[in-house]
Amino acid sequence: MGRTSNAKERLIDTAVGLIRARGYASVSVDDLCRHAGVRKGSFYHFFPSKRDLALAALDAWWETTRNELLEPAFRPDVPPLKRIERAFERATAQQARNEERTGRFQGCPFGNLAMELSAQDEVIREKLDATFARFAAYFEAALAEGVESGDIPAATDVRETAQALLSYLYGIILMAKTANSAQLMASLSSHALRLIPPPSA
Repeated sequence: MGRTSNAKERLIDTAVGLIRARGYASVSVDDLCRHAGVRKGSFYHFFPSKRDLALAALDAWWETTRNELLEPAFRPDVPPLKRIERAFERATAQQARNEERTGRFQGCPFGNLAMELSAQDEVIREKLDATFARFAAYFEAALAEGVESGDIPAATDVRETAQALLSYLYGIILMAKTANSAQLMASLSSHALRLIPPPSA
């Protein structure tokens, strides 16, 4: 029996890493094949274009984000506000580990591609928009539970507040990437809960 090829998975993993580090436009199909150890013919067997590989890479990064960041952070073992705080802590730790491994604060593939391509590629923009909505849903569910428990005022617009939290998260990732400093992200993350209205006295 022949050995099962993992060329497709290697291409996806390589795309996540290279696009995160260098940007979409700066990475060619040749670069992707060389770093993945895959022939160009195999690339086009799996992906009609670089865009199709980027879409697959976004799906793969979502699974990583969901499994390593969101699901652990939002486990119902602590109150809702603590889950939100934990999400920021886990996001910061994830970025710090990558900075230590690569020597640079590279940011998040979602944010990086949103900045680079949202005005240029409608297909990728729609994919990112849907992905950010799935991300925000975790914040929204925790906020709704906080309203129900009385930890957050009943009048709070949980959907808008969830969007504010997500925007703040990606804003501090952008600032930390500009400063090349996971420590900056850690400092700013501690302010996230200020976006949530306190319970009424």
